[in-house]
Amino acid sequence: MKELDVVLKTVVDGMKVMAQGVESLAEKLEGIAKARLDEKAKAKPARKTPAKPKKKIAKKTVQKTVAKKAVKKAVTKKPVTAVDTVLKIINKSKKGVDTSTLMKKTGYNQRKIANLVYKLNKQGKIKSVGRGVYLKA
Repeated sequence: MKELDVVLKTVVDGMKVMAQGVESLAEKLEGIAKARLDEKAKAKPARKTPAKPKKKIAKKTVQKTVAKKAVKKAVTKKPVTAVDTVLKIINKSKKGVDTSTLMKKTGYNQRKIANLVYKLNKQGKIKSVGRGVYLKA
């Protein structure tokens, strides 16, 4: 029973601390809201009734030329595919790259690496130097 009382007291104390934190946050938010309202009130001047216009004087009409902004085309990057990633790694090496190195650098599993190497080999972009070692063609 004493253990339960201790636990309940701890929970109650925690709730009190949280309530104080919520109250301080509420006060801060109220202060921010009041500051924003004051800024809006200052930003809008009092509305005056427009003065009656006097006699209108004919003004010369001037045409304004508007400079058109050049439309920039958005440069879309090609999505980097897994084949491109593996080919890039193989092309950078001078001595050739083995499967375990490709797995470390790309994070792909052995089966995916094997499939990608197969595709690149069929396309003629890489060649096999030894068992599991690949070099650019």
